[in-house]
Amino acid sequence: MIGISKLYCGAVEASDPLRYGRNSKKLPSHLLQFSYDKKPVVVWNITQRCNLKCVHCYAKAVSEKVDNELTTKQGKALIDDLADFGAPVLLFSGGEPLIREDLLELITYANKKGLRTVISTNGTLITEKMAKRFKEVNLSYVGVSLDGIGATNDKFRGVKGAFDAALNGIRFCRDNGIKVGLRFTINKRNYKEIPAIFELMETEEIPRICFYHLVYAGRGTSLINEDLSHEETRKVLDLIMDKTKELFQKGKPKEVLTVDNHADGPYIYLRLKKEDPKRAEEVLELLKMNEGNSSGRGIGCVSWDGEVYADQFWRHYSFGNVKERPFSKIWTDLSNELMAKLKDKKPYLKGRCAKCKWLSICGGNFRVRAEAATGDLWAPDPACYLTDEEIGLNNSH
Repeated sequence: MIGISKLYCGAVEASDPLRYGRNSKKLPSHLLQFSYDKKPVVVWNITQRCNLKCVHCYAKAVSEKVDNELTTKQGKALIDDLADFGAPVLLFSGGEPLIREDLLELITYANKKGLRTVISTNGTLITEKMAKRFKEVNLSYVGVSLDGIGATNDKFRGVKGAFDAALNGIRFCRDNGIKVGLRFTINKRNYKEIPAIFELMETEEIPRICFYHLVYAGRGTSLINEDLSHEETRKVLDLIMDKTKELFQKGKPKEVLTVDNHADGPYIYLRLKKEDPKRAEEVLELLKMNEGNSSGRGIGCVSWDGEVYADQFWRHYSFGNVKERPFSKIWTDLSNELMAKLKDKKPYLKGRCAKCKWLSICGGNFRVRAEAATGDLWAPDPACYLTDEEIGLNNSH
């Protein structure tokens, strides 16, 4: 994650994470990306079932019930292990997590074990009663996926009325004191609606949004030709920065982040270097703490059937199953060649990635996207939009 509000608008200073020692268990949620130990935030896809039919679903969610989900007992064993391992956050996802009947029981159990709990949902099943229950079980955050306004979102979701239902769910969370935010996947079909999304955040008093760059995984592979061009991506980043700054200047600050393209970090730095050199140097220190992409290190995924992945998009390669071995053992088993390489990717990267001067703050960007586009796990990420000059390849003079 790259915090636009944190970095560009100064919502976080370089000294802020240092005050907590940069230990992931001690850091507040908004500073977790700057932890030094990189204990994994774990995404647990608790079910493959979903009530919608999203065209870009990385999990290839289905409507019918599947019989291979972790049981409640197995889920609690997973939670025990994650708590002992020191994972700071457990994110319940799907499919649609609200379909699973023991969701609240699992959230309650995880909280008692000291894990911060969040959910990623399409929002359509959140009733006022459910929002009140979220508050009662001390859920930290609800992220609701919206990929446009009205009909645009509904086309992505494959169900008419999904936008209105999700907006109602957002309002129920907000009105019951649950921190709620948006998740927006950027592509050619919807990027022109970003200004309207910022307007929605302002009018509905939504405090947070994550803009996800498109990852070619699951059903999202069908959108590979609808990813933004490099020039479009640069314009979108500038727009997001401008809109975030406008809200700060209005006295209505929002937490705005981009996800899954760590070229955003150097891009923010290079823009700030022109606008505010002093702030730019502070941002560079924060980016060094962030370290860029953390798949297989600072983020991991457990599937509904117990398989362990490097992140929620990298579902074609499992490191093992929590039904057979604890997550902590799988995650630290460096006899697995890929797991060992993901702990330090730099020596294995190829092409412009290997020579990039921003490698230590980008981390080689998204390996699963490089593999999907080229067939080579260690090839340059095709979504990197920085020029050769910007990454230091044309500076021989």
